[in-house]
Amino acid sequence: MTLTRHPSLAHWGAFTAVVDSGRVIGCEPFEADAAPSPMLNSIAEMVHSPLRVKRPAVRRGWLKGNRDREGDTYVEVPWDEALDMVAGELARVRRDYGASGIFGGSYGWSSAGRVHHARSLIRRFLFQGGGCVDQIGNYSWGAAQFLLPHVIGTASPVSGDVTDWASVLHHTRVIVAFGGMPLKNAQVTSGGAGLHSLPGYLKQAREAGIELVVVSPTRADIPSGIEAQWISIRPNTDTALMLGMAHTLLNESRHDAAFVQTHCVGVDTWAAYLRGDSDGQVKDAHWASYITGIPAEVIRSLAHRVSAQRSLLTAAWALQRAEHGEQPYWALIGLAALVGQIGLPGGGFAFGHGSLNGIGHPHRPLPGPEVPVPRNPAGLAIPVARIADMLLAPGTSYAFNGTEHVYPDIKLIYWAGGNPFHHHQDQNRLREAWRAPETVIVHESWWTPLARRADIVLPATTPLERCDVGGSARDPYVFAMHRAIAPQGEARNDFDIFAALAQRAGFEDTFTAGRSEMAWCRHVYEGMRSGCAHRGVPLPTFDEFWAQGYAALPPADSEYVLFEAFRRDPIAKPLGTPSGRIELYSKSVAAFEYDDCPGHAAWLPPREWLGAQLARKWPLHLLTHQPKNRLHSQMDPAKLSRRDKIQGREPIAMHPKDAADRGIADGDLVRVHNDRGACLAGVRVDAGLTPGVVIMATGAWSDPDGTLDRHGNPNVLTADVGTSRLAQGPSAQSALVDIERHAAPAPAMRAWEVPGFRDRALAKD
Repeated sequence: MTLTRHPSLAHWGAFTAVVDSGRVIGCEPFEADAAPSPMLNSIAEMVHSPLRVKRPAVRRGWLKGNRDREGDTYVEVPWDEALDMVAGELARVRRDYGASGIFGGSYGWSSAGRVHHARSLIRRFLFQGGGCVDQIGNYSWGAAQFLLPHVIGTASPVSGDVTDWASVLHHTRVIVAFGGMPLKNAQVTSGGAGLHSLPGYLKQAREAGIELVVVSPTRADIPSGIEAQWISIRPNTDTALMLGMAHTLLNESRHDAAFVQTHCVGVDTWAAYLRGDSDGQVKDAHWASYITGIPAEVIRSLAHRVSAQRSLLTAAWALQRAEHGEQPYWALIGLAALVGQIGLPGGGFAFGHGSLNGIGHPHRPLPGPEVPVPRNPAGLAIPVARIADMLLAPGTSYAFNGTEHVYPDIKLIYWAGGNPFHHHQDQNRLREAWRAPETVIVHESWWTPLARRADIVLPATTPLERCDVGGSARDPYVFAMHRAIAPQGEARNDFDIFAALAQRAGFEDTFTAGRSEMAWCRHVYEGMRSGCAHRGVPLPTFDEFWAQGYAALPPADSEYVLFEAFRRDPIAKPLGTPSGRIELYSKSVAAFEYDDCPGHAAWLPPREWLGAQLARKWPLHLLTHQPKNRLHSQMDPAKLSRRDKIQGREPIAMHPKDAADRGIADGDLVRVHNDRGACLAGVRVDAGLTPGVVIMATGAWSDPDGTLDRHGNPNVLTADVGTSRLAQGPSAQSALVDIERHAAPAPAMRAWEVPGFRDRALAKD
């Protein structure tokens, strides 16, 4: 046995690939990582999976003009022919419909490497080729991305620019985590993780005597091994809790009146709302108790605790992935402003702790490796979560962040990186919308649900079959990613695919800039190295970096405190809002006249929650979270993911009383359903849930049979509606369902099957 070792990086961790005779046989975690993710164990299995797309393939029905993309067979073709087809379709649609007829789809999680970052490459290619309809925002924190600039002048805190753990450990006495702080989410970060830091920081926080309060519908959102107070809450009601706490502080004069007068605008307007001056409803602790299910004395006590000592109020990303998801983030900022500790060491507010690895990790603001993406000459884009609306209703208008837009008429979808048949809501609606385009082109490594709904499928390499450079702004390392094995089958990397298409379209030199894969690796690293040098941070040469496999970035030279300079001098260091201050009431947002997002934080009941009339028909609130054993839908067919399933289906957690009321036992197969669809799932009875709440992980590969998903994809149940007209973010966490025991024999699950193939001579029969 002759083993070779090759450094590499995944979104869930840095590692060394161990190769024997052209096969990856293991992945050894990065030596500096004290808490590596078990997901590393799935890499070798998936690289050599029988689900790999081996050769370019064309859907048989597309060759005959059929747009029914469900369950069709494919014809494998040579690369040159496939590329000619793709180039021809792009040219045809540009000629007949212009850039507005092409939609560039990607969701960025296909590779931690930046040279082969699919979202960057597809945009670079389509923009240089004349433009396309792009996506703006994201499914992770889309509501916050467009709200926060109105309130605090920037969206950077939601992606990690928060008071760091060094400051928290030295100064904070209590952390209140709205939405919890689950360690499973902290396994991953976009761009890769050299260190998994949250477990260590929580251990240090416990040793420092910092109290942790977790406000969540599930006890599982408390980090394992950490003592914490669990406050059980009805889903989607965190805003009401924060408003009740804010009213308590104002009513009892426990707020920092000086801070809100000097550093905020609109406090009087918001206070009038909390008093009920306009609607007659006082938003006090008793009112909040009725909505949230939390006793009023607990709400008042929590308000007292955060105002009496140095406190950090943090909210998980999941809170804003709900109808009116803008409101809990705005309310959190308002509550923190009343407490008056924004800009103080260890105090104020934060977002995303427990939502992603590296949030709050001390780091210097240094550039990272990246491939430049030019401006989109078409100037066209839609909010990322509005894709089904666009496909189903071209030409109709929609509101977004204060302006009116019109959906384009998409004739061709070109998708590289990501799987909308995992992350988009109301999958049955998306399946119908997917019939609208004339052509769907996909780069994919495996026969995923997206690949099986494409007309032309181009086999893409995995990260271990190419060279790259990876790194995250939240991590203290940049990594060399060495090619470990030859491309499997006839797979090609995304860069080479786009270069070949650019050559056919006449702009190859523009796309490649005359650089090969390794030349691009050197270029993006040297660009980062130069930027670091300008900030006084030396990095090794590229050759030294490539030989070592990584370069360490220096630690932060001081604690970072969000808005510290603004607190010291709000005149000299204003925020980027119109007033330069924290806007508890925003004249800009109020001027939009959106009834689903008024000018200040407010309680706006979602259409689907446990207090709605609809709950009489659908009495269980479904929450969907990220899985612990895969990244989104990546690696779902791997053993690590499969072993967590029940009877081959995705698990769903139920409270013992909810299960008993329906005659359901632990391990039973059930049908979860509402008016949008249904899915099968296996039950795990869990006493650590708020009654009336059920929880499923997302990411089970879509396996539809009519409107039923046989495998357990919960997004057949979630509503495809925007958070509000302001942000148009996804609202997956606002979904009501019911559950019944599935007594019939379980149908065969076909999510992990490859499609059928036809002989070329029979392709048009």
